[in-house]
Amino acid sequence: MDTIYLDAPNLGELEKQYLLKCVDSTFVSTAGPFIPEFEAKFAEYVGTKRAISTQSGTAAIHLALHELGIVPGDEVIVPVITFIASVNPITYVGATPVFVDIDPASWNMDPEKVEKAITKNTKAILPVHIYGNPCDMESITEISQRYGIPIIEDATESLGASYHGIKTGTFGSMACFSFNGNKVITTGGGGMITTNDEKLADHMKFLVNQARDESKGYYHPEIGFNYRMTNLEASLGLAQFERLPDFLKKKKRYNEIYREALKDIKGIEFQEEYPDSISSWWLSSIKISHPTKDIPQIQKELKERGIPTRRIFVPITEFPPYRKYKKEEYPNSYELYEKGLNLPSSTLNSEEQAEFVAKSISEVMR
Repeated sequence: MDTIYLDAPNLGELEKQYLLKCVDSTFVSTAGPFIPEFEAKFAEYVGTKRAISTQSGTAAIHLALHELGIVPGDEVIVPVITFIASVNPITYVGATPVFVDIDPASWNMDPEKVEKAITKNTKAILPVHIYGNPCDMESITEISQRYGIPIIEDATESLGASYHGIKTGTFGSMACFSFNGNKVITTGGGGMITTNDEKLADHMKFLVNQARDESKGYYHPEIGFNYRMTNLEASLGLAQFERLPDFLKKKKRYNEIYREALKDIKGIEFQEEYPDSISSWWLSSIKISHPTKDIPQIQKELKERGIPTRRIFVPITEFPPYRKYKKEEYPNSYELYEKGLNLPSSTLNSEEQAEFVAKSISEVMR
């Protein structure tokens, strides 16, 4: 059987054509037509007025926090199960991350825990659509409006996902996406901020270019950032964007295959969507309860069959900079980490390979 991939990017002739077009244009750096075209198409697809490209998803989150005026002494509520890039930017601006536990079914931040975590210092809520599965944005938005606390969506894994018919990336003051090599689409690196606030968008577009006032040459009235996307990256993004519907279709199909094949296997639970919610299924994932095998043992047995897997994100409170938080406060997150497993979800895989993975898991579970 051909190689099975966990989350490798899917690149082909179309990407080559776009990259060559960019090279031939000589606009390979940060000036040129590909970036504004990618931003415009992205904003139209998501359903916001503006999209601002950045160097990475991490840079997008940092810039969004900075733009909201988050400063030392402020607090930002964030789930304890997420990638570290959701949290480190909070410390970049000197603020304090306040971690909340997850809902055991969706694996997303629990809105009840969010409300309980609010203090007079809370200046933002940062929901993460984990593995592409939208959060309970109705409840989180209601809390945001009632307390007057803005939302910054970490939509880095959820391109193409929707909640109540509305795409992720449109619920907060701003939302952030990532185009790392393993995401739904890739630009090699890169990220995007979406917003309906034209004033915020204009200012962030200014800041990503070192806050340069081009009308005065190399004049910088504010402290800015070198957070610009390149035209090479944007050209790759435009090619990938054309293939997005097919990528989403494939990821959904893999998830369907896994669910159908494993539905009757005792000890396996899937990440669940909220009603009227559609995940991008960036990664199809399961929670395994086995009487004698832990996740590392199951991974070992699957690897012997040529099947790559990855454990669920480590709870942030396990990392040295954040160990001051008590793990006992996050029982659902720690249980998920102990039992959770990401399955092969790369769009390079075939349906037959997904079926082989599911069959292998059922055999390993015996």
